[in-house]
Amino acid sequence: MDSANRGLVMVYTGNGKGKTTAALGLALRQIGWGRRVLFLQFMKGEGNVYGERIAAQKYLPLLEIEQLGREEFVNLSDPDPIDRKLAQQGLERAKEAIKSKQYGLVVLDEVCVATACGLVSAEQVIELLGAVPEGTDVVLTGRYCPEAIIDMADMVSEVREVKHHYKKGIPAREGIEF
Repeated sequence: MDSANRGLVMVYTGNGKGKTTAALGLALRQIGWGRRVLFLQFMKGEGNVYGERIAAQKYLPLLEIEQLGREEFVNLSDPDPIDRKLAQQGLERAKEAIKSKQYGLVVLDEVCVATACGLVSAEQVIELLGAVPEGTDVVLTGRYCPEAIIDMADMVSEVREVKHHYKKGIPAREGIEF
């Protein structure tokens, strides 16, 4: 495989805000070069409205966003079996998408959190990442990225919270958090 075109595995993790936003920035770059992007949002339900999904539907035909969760928040310490089932289906969708070679970028948004709370295993994610073909890049986002994934990734950025407006009592805001 030509190392210049080898599929890259990139991770945005850490306790700070901006991991999904960084992945969306890479998606925008891919789209700028005419490449299709699949953005799979683990643990986010279709009833939840996110600005990126609205923008994709209205303005970005090369960006497909699929939400792979329920509207309710996942109890990270005791996830419901349906959350596990939906996450497993999400991994299967990712596997199909990566294998298809139709996308320049596949984003597994919040998959690190899904791994940390046991919805999917690190081994499953690593197996998936081992099959990334030339010309397809993959981004994983979320807190608590397992060391095994960090070790095999080509690029890892840690987003660290220094300050957050939540601590001043400012609630989640349309266009900022969602």
